Amino acid sequence: MLFDSSTRSELARSFGVTLVVILTIVLTSILIRTLGQAAGGNVAPQDVVLLMGYASISHLATMLILSLFVAVVATLGRLYRESEMTIWFASGVPLSRFVRPVLRMAWPVLLAVVVLELLVWPWGNQNSAELRDRYQKRGDLSRVAPGQFQTSRDGSRVFFIERDGDDATVGRNVFILANQNDRESVTTSARGRIEIEGDDRFLVLDHGQRNETQLKTGEKSLARFERYQVMTDAPVASNASQLPPKAMATLDLLRAPTAKNQGELAWRFGMILGGINMALLGIGLSASNPRRASNWNLLFALLAFIVYFNLINLSQNWVGNGRVGLPRALVGLHGGALLLALAAIWLRDNGNRFCLRRRAKETAA
Repeated sequence: MLFDSSTRSELARSFGVTLVVILTIVLTSILIRTLGQAAGGNVAPQDVVLLMGYASISHLATMLILSLFVAVVATLGRLYRESEMTIWFASGVPLSRFVRPVLRMAWPVLLAVVVLELLVWPWGNQNSAELRDRYQKRGDLSRVAPGQFQTSRDGSRVFFIERDGDDATVGRNVFILANQNDRESVTTSARGRIEIEGDDRFLVLDHGQRNETQLKTGEKSLARFERYQVMTDAPVASNASQLPPKAMATLDLLRAPTAKNQGELAWRFGMILGGINMALLGIGLSASNPRRASNWNLLFALLAFIVYFNLINLSQNWVGNGRVGLPRALVGLHGGALLLALAAIWLRDNGNRFCLRRRAKETAA
């Protein structure tokens, strides 16, 4: 009982500290990336905090698995370095005896990973996609930041405008560069406004000029106008029913077993199985030599996590491309990882028994 409670409490402390550090690093990275997207005009500036929250929740499962893995390796590695593990081995406690306290400490984390991967992951991706899609479907003029050049959604026009007051449908000093049908035109105007006719949105310019160049012949023309009207955006059909697989609910993926959907299932189920395997693999990879000051086992453990994580991504691509089936990918990758974790524990146990027997023989001799 003392063995289990002390091991679980130390694992929990190490897990909490590791999770705080990883959360800080990941949140900082997500903040920088989201701010860059907002500066580039890909997302609305007012949605930065919301997108950060969705991205953090979506990747929380990965952070929990990594924190659990590092906590197991670091905690048991400390027992090796401070020779506490040698005392346990000499007392008849094998390395496999640590599986029970590790899993008892890890089961709430693994349960949270199940909920996050099956429910929260698609919910966060769906909301992020809706925010981005809503921003991209806004009118060209309303998406232009004052004093900045902005490309239209279809990429055929470049806008520059200065807002006129708080009205988002009115602007001044308008500049439009358009490329359509081998013609390049530059339109400038002192004032512009948005007018809606049915489902169409038009940009109406007052008192300006239009320079047009035929790219093939080089012919140029200049026209001045009192009023000029151009459609800002073609109507866009809603694609809410065509969500990407990562934004679909797990039950919907199971009901529509296409290759792409099964690839997404390979990712979700793979992360759940990977969390269990990484907790067990951390027990076998935690061994270190107490005579060495360096902690190379933690470095090798992190390398093993990166390889395993990339293999999960690779299995998702293979299943999504139809190269392998979902059951075969799950059994092949995660069944092999489970056997590797159990084999590492078994080899450590038998190696420890062999060393203890050899020392006993040397002492008797």
